[in-house]
Amino acid sequence: MDCIHITGIRSYGYTGLLPEEQVLGQWFEVELTLWLDLSVAGDSDRLEDTLDYCGIITGVQQQMSTEKYALIERLASAIASNILQRNAQPQSHPPITQVKVRLTKLTPPIPNFGGTVSIELTRRYEESSVD
Repeated sequence: MDCIHITGIRSYGYTGLLPEEQVLGQWFEVELTLWLDLSVAGDSDRLEDTLDYCGIITGVQQQMSTEKYALIERLASAIASNILQRNAQPQSHPPITQVKVRLTKLTPPIPNFGGTVSIELTRRYEESSVD
């Protein structure tokens, strides 16, 4: 199966367990791997035969900046679900069969820690799970 990798999707968001994270916010970064059939676009060289990844990027940035959760696990899961739900839309061609989301909290509020914390999850598209 073919895939598209999108890296460096950054946005300021308000997900975190601590009250100040929900109010003051912090920077997050997302990397995506999207599995889909790119053979038609590979043969046709037509934009309409591939995925609108600009729309994917904008949607992820909007989710990170507007949705509030206590856990980054929940935000990552919501991002994956939103991407897979695009398959239910008629203009969403080719369909995404699987998505991997790596969500990184760039400045976690952990004393004496200068690193990052990331969540990585993979979800598959199942028609019955889409409303």
